[in-house]
Amino acid sequence: MDLKYTGAVPSATERDAVDGVLGPAPSGWEGGAERTDEDLRWAKGGASAARDRRDQLLPALHAVNDRMGWISEGALDYICRRLTVPPAEAYGVATFYSMFSVRPRPAKVLHVCTDLACAARGSAELCADLTESFGPAGTATEGAVWQESPCLGLCERAPAALLLQAGETPDAPARPAGPALEDPGSGGPGPLVTGGVEVGNEPAAGARRCAAVIAPATAPALLTATRSPATAPTEPPAQAATPQAGDPELVLLRRIGTVDPASLDAYRATGGYTALRRAFALGPAAVTREVLDAGLVGRGGAAFPTGRKWQATAQQPDTPHYLVCNADESEPGTFKDRVLMEGDPYALVEAMTIAGFAIGAHHGYLYLRGEYPRAYERLSHALNQARTRGLLGPDVLGQGYAFDIEIRRGAGAYICGEETAIFNSIEGQRGEPRSKPPFPVEKGLFGKPTAVNNVETLLNVLPILEHGAAAYAATGTGSSTGTKLFCVSGQVARPGIYELPFGATLRELLELAGPPDRVRAVLLGGAAGGFVRPDELDIPLTFEGTRAAGTTLGSGVVLVLDDSVELPRILLRIAEFFRDESCGQCVPCRVGTVRQEEALHRIKDRTGAAAADDIALLREVGRAMRDASICGLGQTAWNAVESAIDRLGVYR
Repeated sequence: MDLKYTGAVPSATERDAVDGVLGPAPSGWEGGAERTDEDLRWAKGGASAARDRRDQLLPALHAVNDRMGWISEGALDYICRRLTVPPAEAYGVATFYSMFSVRPRPAKVLHVCTDLACAARGSAELCADLTESFGPAGTATEGAVWQESPCLGLCERAPAALLLQAGETPDAPARPAGPALEDPGSGGPGPLVTGGVEVGNEPAAGARRCAAVIAPATAPALLTATRSPATAPTEPPAQAATPQAGDPELVLLRRIGTVDPASLDAYRATGGYTALRRAFALGPAAVTREVLDAGLVGRGGAAFPTGRKWQATAQQPDTPHYLVCNADESEPGTFKDRVLMEGDPYALVEAMTIAGFAIGAHHGYLYLRGEYPRAYERLSHALNQARTRGLLGPDVLGQGYAFDIEIRRGAGAYICGEETAIFNSIEGQRGEPRSKPPFPVEKGLFGKPTAVNNVETLLNVLPILEHGAAAYAATGTGSSTGTKLFCVSGQVARPGIYELPFGATLRELLELAGPPDRVRAVLLGGAAGGFVRPDELDIPLTFEGTRAAGTTLGSGVVLVLDDSVELPRILLRIAEFFRDESCGQCVPCRVGTVRQEEALHRIKDRTGAAAADDIALLREVGRAMRDASICGLGQTAWNAVESAIDRLGVYR
């Protein structure tokens, strides 16, 4: 594809898909059918207007990819003219994300997970069966193509697959839009639109893909699904992922499996919006003080105090302020945020509204992982209902506070789980991390003060305001307060999301999940975490407890492996994952992840002296990545391999 305007003409369908997001082309200069005499007299807008539209690039690419299954040269050219984006830059963005294709492919794309949890539950055999039935991965057969995929966030039902079908969805008509908020300051986005419909609406006809989630997956089920997606197995309800459903001691999971996630009335009948009313009674500063006194820290792995982040953002004189919910959980083995969004979407809407109120934001972005179609539908419906009932919009609950939320779908990039990479992605750039400082609380999204929290962190704000900071802090330990969600997968009898108070031991958690007879190792924290041995199961599950034990709690991944698993193959899969997901921006990560994978390939079947030189190389490369990489991907890419060598004795 030429990286300049080529004059390639989009099809009528592609043009309609883009116009569904951006509106009709206002002039011939911006992609209209022809330039009129009026167009030739002057050009409107300019550099500033073009910058304000750049953030619509990702939604426009989604619209075409969702409708056609791939992004043609003509469609990309049309998007660039509409947004005044250089074609080379738009091409760089389109090729950055794994869910997009700039080459023709069938309308049906089957993503088969081969990552850690699915690998431990038979994904290799599944792929072998598909190869026999379909042909090798990437081969188009019967109007469909299958490909291996990194973690799909369906680990509790491994092995899993996701079928996406491009084309119109006439069974999903658009609903009337709620009132859009005007941007209260400069430097922000254009109209609040996403996915081809106005913010919060359900998908318009043809605006997005049909999706079928097949888990656990078998070759016959996948063959049936690709031939007839409409009759594909439907995804089980959210409570299937929560073995504790119905337990009265649950806090974050208490509604899942017992309350209709689509019903706003059911949510309010079980205490919904009590926390927001208390927040309005307290005022922004007092809300932040409650969060500080409760000791809430981030649940994404960094464990930064949430109240300090809010306080720092609220104190910035520059406006507007933004809130970003990081719902792009792509860490292999992590699926807690998916379950929360599917099973309790109104709780996230309420929690984001409280956070926005506390930091002085009037616009929130929910950056949602592209592989979560069910969560997208549930959240879109919840936003629409909240806006209709006055719980979002220009006057929330009649309190004179304006706040609205826009969903932005990711498109398959692990690196976009890093907070500054999210900013670049929303702004229409490649999802590459930014160097810090400046920190997001000073210059974040659109260069304005921004607070970023993940889904689990935000939902913890609700019990803090409902019961008070002291009651919340009474659960857990002094440094790790409240409860924590753990994503248990692998070779256990009851995989799923478990909620336990901080301070419970790993052994207690595994007893709930039903461990195998012979535990070989447990991976804590996902691909970026570390392994522990079977004799270390009494580690307290707290941030300080795991740190003292030389491992990490991370985002709550607990992957259990028994003696049947070949650990060198697991380590090689981790190395392949980081090699594929490195954005390539910095040399230590770009080169180091490749060298790490190469070394593990060489020694996967060797031990002792035969592996010594490569292990020494791995240590040197690992230290370089940890010390010099720009972001957490490169800094943690060596963690699991290091722990397997040092704690588990792999390659000895």
